[in-house]
Amino acid sequence: MRLHIIYCHPSKTSFTYEVLQSFIRGLDDAGHTFTLSDLYEMDFRTDLTEDEYLRETHYRADLPVPDDVRSEQEKIEAADALAFIYPVFWTDAPAKLVGWFDRVWTCGYAYADCTMKTLEKALVIACTGKTLASLEETGNKLAMETVMLGDRINQRAKEKQMVFLDGISHYDEELLQRMKPKHLETAYRSGLEF
Repeated sequence: MRLHIIYCHPSKTSFTYEVLQSFIRGLDDAGHTFTLSDLYEMDFRTDLTEDEYLRETHYRADLPVPDDVRSEQEKIEAADALAFIYPVFWTDAPAKLVGWFDRVWTCGYAYADCTMKTLEKALVIACTGKTLASLEETGNKLAMETVMLGDRINQRAKEKQMVFLDGISHYDEELLQRMKPKHLETAYRSGLEF
């Protein structure tokens, strides 16, 4: 299978980066191929220009999209599946990834006379400092699933899944060290079994 990975974290020394590397090892071991958009490394611009805003709000699919947006759309079209890997900031993806959706899910491509292909699968791997029990108790897990799977992915993939790698925070170093091996194995298996 051909995957396109959208990775969003500002640090190469982060646990989230370790997750990316484990996931890629799993993909390699399974014989999958992939492309990668590392949004921070690319310095992907996430703010809409006024022209982009007007194009989207007036449903003007006939107007051009910027080259960097077209490039991301071409990566998606060349793939069978997408994987998103990121840390959770304030019960959502980092602003840079939210901005990626704002700019890449354009009118005429991802909605309103959509030309975007339907992907086989979309996998979301979210690294969170809170525990899964806490996320479920507060309703935050459901909220994140609703936004990522229900809105951003929606019917754009035949199969969709969100995996939470929880308890990863320097606030509780003991928990973090205990959870890391398990979560890195989960990331590896997610790539292997894709």
